[in-house]
Amino acid sequence: MALNTSADAPLPVGQVSRLIGGWIDRLGAVWVEGQITQISRRPGAGVVFLTLRDPSHDISVGVTCFRQVFDPIADVVAEGARVVVRAKPEWYAPRGQLSLRATEMKPVGIGELLARLERLKKSLAGEGLFALDRKRPLPFLPQRIGLVTGRASAAERDVLENARRRWPAVRFEVRNVAVQGVSAVAQVVQAVKELDELPDVDVIIVARGGGSVEDLLPFSDEQLVRTVFGCRTPVVSAIGHEPDSPLLDLVADVRASTPTDAAKKVVPDVGEELDRVQLLRDRALRTVRGLIDREERGLAHALARPVMERPHRMVEDREAEVDALVARSRRTLGHLLDRADSELSHTRARVVALSPAATLERGYAVLQRSDGAVVRSPQEVTAGDELRARVAEGEFAVRVAE
Repeated sequence: MALNTSADAPLPVGQVSRLIGGWIDRLGAVWVEGQITQISRRPGAGVVFLTLRDPSHDISVGVTCFRQVFDPIADVVAEGARVVVRAKPEWYAPRGQLSLRATEMKPVGIGELLARLERLKKSLAGEGLFALDRKRPLPFLPQRIGLVTGRASAAERDVLENARRRWPAVRFEVRNVAVQGVSAVAQVVQAVKELDELPDVDVIIVARGGGSVEDLLPFSDEQLVRTVFGCRTPVVSAIGHEPDSPLLDLVADVRASTPTDAAKKVVPDVGEELDRVQLLRDRALRTVRGLIDREERGLAHALARPVMERPHRMVEDREAEVDALVARSRRTLGHLLDRADSELSHTRARVVALSPAATLERGYAVLQRSDGAVVRSPQEVTAGDELRARVAEGEFAVRVAE
């Protein structure tokens, strides 16, 4: 209910606290799940104090219960265990503190945890967080590797030693975090975000040794899965051993069966790479030598051809052909000219034989009138006409007698 207050008419702290307490007292009992981060059982005391924490968020709340509520599960739960509590919210007005008064408490069993993980797995898969087409390839030789692991752990030692053994010049940016317990999720998420923001980190490895299902629960946390999904840097999951399969394995770009396997997947082996380089060099050398040998054989074959042994032979052959063609042309032209000369001589002889001059040479004469017309009949002239007579040696005038 809204209160009418102002800077001139404020409410006392006690009244505000009592009002909050009154509102909380009207709330009913609720079932709450969380992770026990602290247990306080004083000898002889009838009340047990617990702190429940949400492992996915940095939120905790105090729980109080009577010993008869906690004692039935005291032997099966400890700090870090997950429990389900039926409790009623309570408000402690003098300190302004919220707590839960538990009336029932049950440990969360392995079967139930696995069932919840399976439901979460299906939900995240439906959103596409585990899709294969979004996974990125690892760089061939990362300049700097981000490593998220426990401090002085076997996983850290395995990754660092194996990576440096394979490639001595490799560099690491290590973030030591809690890998199990109540603060594991928050620290791992923060470390992954920090490494993802560093521009020179090319790949991030999240590594942890083996453990129970409860120990590996932080690496199936939804917040961590979504954080890895949003990373721009490729992430390698190296959690536990081969049979272990937290949800981080599914969202990571590469899954490694062990921390040692992660080092092998991320860093190339310098010896293997040198052998591969030598193999490629030998192959390239054989290829170049083969090309040179083939070109040398082709050159030797070309030099062995007659035209290369005697470069002028081609010109000489062509010169002989030209001379033969010229001689044939001359012979052909001579034959043509001789035949034409013979035909001309025969034609000239026939012309001469048939020429009027030849007739005149035999003593004949041709009479022509003054107009040049040839006289062919006596009737064409009359007495006294002057005519011209053409003979072989010339011409002269004649007169027709009566």
